[in-house]
Amino acid sequence: MNAEAIRLDEAKQGTQPWRQWGAYLSERQWGTVREDYSRDGTAWDYFPHDHARSRAYRWGEDGLAGFCDDHCQLCLCVGLWNEHDPILKERIFGLTNSEGNHGEDVKECYWYLDALPTHSYLKLLYKYPQREFPYKQLVEANLGRSKLDPEYEIIDTGVFDDDRYFDVFVEYAKRDPRDALMLITFHNRGPEAARLHVLPQLWFRNIWSWRGDLQKPNLSKVDARTVIANHHALGKYHWYLDGDAQLLFTDNDTNPRRLFGMNDAPGYFKDAFDDYVVHGNRAAVNPANTGTKAAAHYVLTLPPGGSTTIRTRLTQMPRSPEFDGFDEVFDQRLAEADAFYEHVGHGIADDDAKRVHRQALAGLVWTQQFYHYDVARWLSGDELQPPPPQDRRHGRNSNWRHVKCREIMSMPDAWEFPWFAAWDLAFHCVALATIDTEFAKQQLVLLGREWFMHPNGELPAYEWAFGDVNPPVHAWAAWRVYQIDRARHGHHGDRAFLERVFHKLLLNFTWWVNRKDSQNRNIFDGGFLGLDNIAIFDRNQPLPGGAHLSEADSTGWMAMYCLNLMRIALELAQHDLAYQSIASKFFEHFLAIAETMNHVGTKAVEEGGIGMWDDELNWYCSIIDMSSGDTRRLHSFSMVNLIPLFAVEVIESYDLTRVPEFAARLQWMVEHRKDLAHLVAEWTQPGVDRRVLMALMRGHRMKKVLERMLAETQFLSDYGVRSLSKLHRAQPATFQCDGHVLTLGYEPGESEGELFGGNSNWRGPIWFPVNYLIVESLQKFHHYYGDDFKVECPTGSGKHVTLLEAAHEITKRLTQLFLRDSKGRRPVHGSHEKLQTDPHFRDYIWFHEYFHGDNGRGLGASHQTGWTALVAKLLHPKKPPRTCARDHHAEMAKAERPVSADK
Repeated sequence: MNAEAIRLDEAKQGTQPWRQWGAYLSERQWGTVREDYSRDGTAWDYFPHDHARSRAYRWGEDGLAGFCDDHCQLCLCVGLWNEHDPILKERIFGLTNSEGNHGEDVKECYWYLDALPTHSYLKLLYKYPQREFPYKQLVEANLGRSKLDPEYEIIDTGVFDDDRYFDVFVEYAKRDPRDALMLITFHNRGPEAARLHVLPQLWFRNIWSWRGDLQKPNLSKVDARTVIANHHALGKYHWYLDGDAQLLFTDNDTNPRRLFGMNDAPGYFKDAFDDYVVHGNRAAVNPANTGTKAAAHYVLTLPPGGSTTIRTRLTQMPRSPEFDGFDEVFDQRLAEADAFYEHVGHGIADDDAKRVHRQALAGLVWTQQFYHYDVARWLSGDELQPPPPQDRRHGRNSNWRHVKCREIMSMPDAWEFPWFAAWDLAFHCVALATIDTEFAKQQLVLLGREWFMHPNGELPAYEWAFGDVNPPVHAWAAWRVYQIDRARHGHHGDRAFLERVFHKLLLNFTWWVNRKDSQNRNIFDGGFLGLDNIAIFDRNQPLPGGAHLSEADSTGWMAMYCLNLMRIALELAQHDLAYQSIASKFFEHFLAIAETMNHVGTKAVEEGGIGMWDDELNWYCSIIDMSSGDTRRLHSFSMVNLIPLFAVEVIESYDLTRVPEFAARLQWMVEHRKDLAHLVAEWTQPGVDRRVLMALMRGHRMKKVLERMLAETQFLSDYGVRSLSKLHRAQPATFQCDGHVLTLGYEPGESEGELFGGNSNWRGPIWFPVNYLIVESLQKFHHYYGDDFKVECPTGSGKHVTLLEAAHEITKRLTQLFLRDSKGRRPVHGSHEKLQTDPHFRDYIWFHEYFHGDNGRGLGASHQTGWTALVAKLLHPKKPPRTCARDHHAEMAKAERPVSADK
């Protein structure tokens, strides 16, 4: 075990609190639902960026390169001023949803470069212009652009031209769980000497302005380089500062003078350091050198090409000398990070691939954020504040009053999405499991806890609308995390975790069946299902003319869900035979879905109905029932129609020998329900090594679907599988209803219209999560069919490959989004020459929300090292399959024997 593995084990066992401190401070707290107390739910307008420096937050904090404890009680970050900006740079800036021509968007250059899972070593780079930061220019330029124009980014403004900027590297290293060292390194990349004001800041989250029963913490000056922090729950901490700096103190309180015109309001306020440094107001800070917010004000002059460092230390134990061993701790933690990632990425030979792999996983650690939300209190208001408008009591999230959480959670993007999203989280966990299986497992358990899951079994989607529906991928994620954990640690698997998640997912599955199968036909209508504007019409709204939609993707997801739960039940049945009947239940529910997918519509199944599978198109289609009684297939070629491919599971023959009741039920179905066998994959026919395949698609149907999916003129891009076929550029899909013709056209980049999905676009770009599931599905099919089953890839090339090779081809295309090509360019960086060629930019990588379908340029949220971090999983070398599954299971059987059903 390397040093980080030992720390992870100590944290798991509870012997050392290595996870208590970390990069848990959000990049953005303003503009969030939690801070919105408006009547109409206009979160971006109620708490804008302009208020952030002057107004105390209720539910969290934010800061540049921030660090805090796991309850966000005491926070640390960096403040900067270049002597030209109108405000102190204390947090990352971006546009609101109405300001951006493609929705909200961060407008800064920063990268998560390194991180250990216990946050014992962290490294971030922020690029700070020496010219005035172009706040106004970014807002006005984007407001002036249409949906047909690309977003105007900070790199386009020219502030980094001729290299007049500072590289600010912020690193943290823990000497022990409650002793955190902070190292800030500054580089002047410009041709002239430049001055820079630096303000490392320490403050307490404001808890005293909302409730009268909480004790107010305190910061106070000890000497010119020491601050004492006292907190009733956290205890006493010492903050040491190196070098010559002036200590400043204020309170983390709202400034009513600036925001509300209360010019006589007494006190020292949150924006005091901005007033003091930028505006020269010496009366803004507390001369008594005490308060709830402190800063050390350094003034640096860096020569051209020069660099310098600032050191601080936050520790529970007094240290003398304060910085003894400081550099050695950083050297040691960096060496440990190198060793850790060398082990995790063992077999990745290419240095550039190692760089991408490490930065992707670092982003997953940096975007673990403190998330605090008590919906009931948020709706009703706080005792020390004016009551919020009564309308809110019946507005957003009012049916989720049970949600009361204060957790560290994996966020999709710490600025653009500083809140959890249910289906994003599932994909995060699969990538996280490669470095931190305990945190991944904890996250999957968390969403099923009583303070998250609705009493009716629904999982909360995201804070903008907990009641929205996300794809049911948590069973898949739980199974994959279980497998990764078992493979990484060489044990028999954490069955307690698997069982715990499984029981809660039983409730969620029941919710799906009761709420989203509105006509009790095993056909589902989940709404937009996270795919935003992929359809011709808004699937979250009532359809035109009172029509009813039966969705190919929702139904495909549910078929996948059945097989995932069946597979988990079979694993649990290996040690508790009572789970066999539950596995049978999900297998038969899967068959029921498969049967109904072939008989959808207003007619009963026995009357024939209409199937989702179109024999002429050789394609799965959604079905729309018109109020007139007419039933039609929707003929479009999108990711919606590929999702049935995900419903696939392969069972080892030896596993079946350990679940005799389940195996007997399969045999009964073979003998008495032969009508079902032709609807799904030939699960009655043994595959390679007598494996059993359960899938919606038989070999013929799968080949026909792959024929389209692997065509470069349709779905297959140089950078993965598009979310909409390129065919729809010249031939948009159309639908006539109530005298209107609706169309769905191919849009490879940003959304070209005001469509139902904010800044997201599923009409052509490449999305990582569904591409990852395509790769896994092909791998599963190959595991059953073996090397003799081949498809043409790309379609029309004349080259026939195995399904495993087809999966590798898609993997190669996905990973080359980030890797340097033969000309040294990364497709993700698009046409930005500075990002592509500048030695101080080109090796820093953004992991975007999605990617241009034709050229691979990064789009949407730029720091989505949530699900896009799956690239790290794809970069892992593929291990050869076991040559004999029977030997492996025989070894397991020696170690553990199944328990009888009645036990």
